[in-house]
Amino acid sequence: MKLTALYAVVSAGSTVMATPVERQQAGLRWFGANEAGAEFGEANLPGTDGVEYTWPNLDAIDALIADGMNLFRIPFRIERLAPDAVNGSLAEEYLANLVKTVNHITEQGAWAAIDPHNYGRYYDSLLVPKEFQTFWANVASNFVDDEHYNSMPQDLVLKLNQAAIDGIRSAGATSQYIFAEGNAWTGAWTWVDQNDDMKSLTDPEDKIIFEMHQYFNADGSSSQTCVSPTIGEERVASATEWLRTNGKLGVIGEFAGYNNETCKAAVDGMIKFLSQNSDVWTGALWWAAGPWWGNSEYSYEPPSGAAYSVYKPILQPYFPGGSGTNGTRRG
Repeated sequence: MKLTALYAVVSAGSTVMATPVERQQAGLRWFGANEAGAEFGEANLPGTDGVEYTWPNLDAIDALIADGMNLFRIPFRIERLAPDAVNGSLAEEYLANLVKTVNHITEQGAWAAIDPHNYGRYYDSLLVPKEFQTFWANVASNFVDDEHYNSMPQDLVLKLNQAAIDGIRSAGATSQYIFAEGNAWTGAWTWVDQNDDMKSLTDPEDKIIFEMHQYFNADGSSSQTCVSPTIGEERVASATEWLRTNGKLGVIGEFAGYNNETCKAAVDGMIKFLSQNSDVWTGALWWAAGPWWGNSEYSYEPPSGAAYSVYKPILQPYFPGGSGTNGTRRG
């Protein structure tokens, strides 16, 4: 569980976003990629920039925006942003790099989701809701005026999400949306069983979006073996009904597929299904882009990432901007 805010995004189990989500007749409002790097090197915290971790390549982000992507999730570590205490002062240099990345994205008219990639923990101890609320208030105060940003045992997940929402709003960040992640790796396929109580979260601004993740192998993680060509659509079906029944909005915050025909069909099938159900689904983000993925089959880092060349023709027709078709597939 993490929280994210959409600045257009933030996450700790929650994320914050700045402008209202308009329900669309066809197509997804957001499509983008996770910009991984600043959360790397978790075995050595806080660690050193350029050694244990790195920040996204802004030129690569610009290339993805030119392709038509409009949402970028930026994972980071709380231990690096607040190294002495969750509710303590923020590290000046790490914060500056986070703000620089967010500003670069939002200045291009795209959205940035800032994501404390901590799985509900801080230096291996469970987060405390009251401290976490202060953390989010401290972070959100740096993004109050940015309209393109978004801000994770089950009872604790719920309390941490609510604390994050309360902290973000108390800082004066009222125009942003908040992405709320759940328990059990926030999987869409297990959402109804694991996270039904998330519907009780409250936000005075009514701008919660439920962030779920979905992969396609037998245990729901990323691997080269996707269960079937139709597994993508099948695994988000129950979550779709949960969103619609409860009057909620969702986003797929992580998904990916290997370079084979079964996985490509599964990915295409899921994204097409999300687009067809855009009354409740707002978007999707590939895992992952970022400069340190090397030869990974899942790298969506332009220009040479393996997934970038393989999956761009499949995904781009769903992008809200650029040369795509605004989410309407033909053929």
